Amino acid sequence: MARQVRAEQTRATIITAAADLFDRQGYESTSLSDIVEHAQVTKGALYFHFAAKEDLAHAILELQSATSRRLARDTETRGQTSLEALMRLTFCIARMSAEDPVLRAGLRLATGGTRPRPPLSHPFTEWLDIVTSRLLGAVKESDVHPDVDIDVVAHSLVCFFVGTRVVGRSRESVARQPRRTAEMWQLLIRGLVPVTRRARYLSLAARLEREIAPV
Repeated sequence: MARQVRAEQTRATIITAAADLFDRQGYESTSLSDIVEHAQVTKGALYFHFAAKEDLAHAILELQSATSRRLARDTETRGQTSLEALMRLTFCIARMSAEDPVLRAGLRLATGGTRPRPPLSHPFTEWLDIVTSRLLGAVKESDVHPDVDIDVVAHSLVCFFVGTRVVGRSRESVARQPRRTAEMWQLLIRGLVPVTRRARYLSLAARLEREIAPV
């Protein structure tokens, strides 16, 4: 059992080191030797867990997918409206991305053209499905105008959220993500939410920003 725990810890260390390098310098610019050095493990330890760099990329995308699905479930089961659950999900991802190199690396891999192996879906496909489901719920709950094109809004929201993070990666600290996420929602709420319910969600966006902003 102790050997198995050590093996799992080593695997996690390698994944974290690879994610940090993929995030900071890119997948193509990172070698296995770089990962070995950064993780402070032997080549044998790395090859015991991962036969190739592609295996590491897939492991990171798997972890990103599992985290996104877990956060989606968590926000869905708290008795919140669909729109609040969606807003909380985006703020949670923004916060965790600032803290977790695996999520940041997953985004960089996804935007860099790395394709997950079946049956794992592409991260953007998963996010579109989650966002679409929440928006449909928000329409039923009268928190979003009934005449909006849900597919267009879902696509635009995902592009907005991903694009803000990609642009911000080279221009500002990840600590800026809570503010950018709040700005995104301020624009979306004014365009999607009926006037009578708008103040509630604008207030929620400001509160969520404060909750996840770095101290």
